[in-house]
Amino acid sequence: MRTVHEIRARSTRIGRFRSIAWELQTSRYVEQASHTLLRLNLETRGFHALADEGWLALLREDATRLDYTRWLATVYGFEAPLEAALAYTPNLKLLIDLRSRSRAGLVVQDLLALGLRAGEITDLPQCLPMAPFRSPIEALGWLYVVERSTLLHDAVRRHITSRLPDLGTATSYLTAYTGTAGARWTELGHVLDRAAPTDDLIHDLVVAAHGGFRALIAWTHGRTGVRAYGL
Repeated sequence: MRTVHEIRARSTRIGRFRSIAWELQTSRYVEQASHTLLRLNLETRGFHALADEGWLALLREDATRLDYTRWLATVYGFEAPLEAALAYTPNLKLLIDLRSRSRAGLVVQDLLALGLRAGEITDLPQCLPMAPFRSPIEALGWLYVVERSTLLHDAVRRHITSRLPDLGTATSYLTAYTGTAGARWTELGHVLDRAAPTDDLIHDLVVAAHGGFRALIAWTHGRTGVRAYGL
C-alpha cells in the first residue's frame, strides 16, 4: 500500500510533467513566433488532460513493459491511418514536410524490439475509417493534435528507461524529436501562421483540432480493440 508521501510525490511528478508540456507550448518564444499556435493551444486546452492521460500513466512508479507496449500499440493504431490520410490530402505537402514528421514506422520498430512479430503488428486494430482531409487547414488541425504530444516524449523516455533500462532499445518513437522538439513546435507555428492568416481560417483550424482531439480521446480511452487483440 502506498504511503501518503509516495502518493504526494507521484502527484507532484505528474503535475510537473503536465506543466512542462504547457510551458513549452506557451513559451514566450512560441508566443512571439506564432499567434496562431498560441490561440490553438488556448482554445483546445479543455482536451489536453484527457489527451495526455496515456502518456502520463507511463510516469507511474508501477508502469510496466506491458503498459508501454499497449500504449505504443494504441498510438500506432491512431497515427498510422492519420499519416496515410495526411499524405493524400491535396496540397498539404506544399505547406509542410510530412516525411520528417511521420513516426508510425518508428512505432513499428519499437514494437518489434518489444517482441511483437511483424504479422502481429499488421493485425493491430486501427482507428478507421480516416479518409484524406478536405483541406490543408483541416489536416493541419489534426496534425497539431499528434505533434503536441511530442512535447512529453522526452520526459516519458527518461522516466521509463530509468526504471526499466531494457526498454532503451525500444524508444525510437520517443527519441524522434530529441533535442529538436521545441524547434519543431515553433516551425509548426510558422506553418500555421502562413496557412491561417485570417480569423475565419483560424476558426476552421480550431474546429478541425477539436475534431482530432475527440477522435484521439475516443480511440485511446476505448482501446477495446488493442486489449481484445491480446495485449
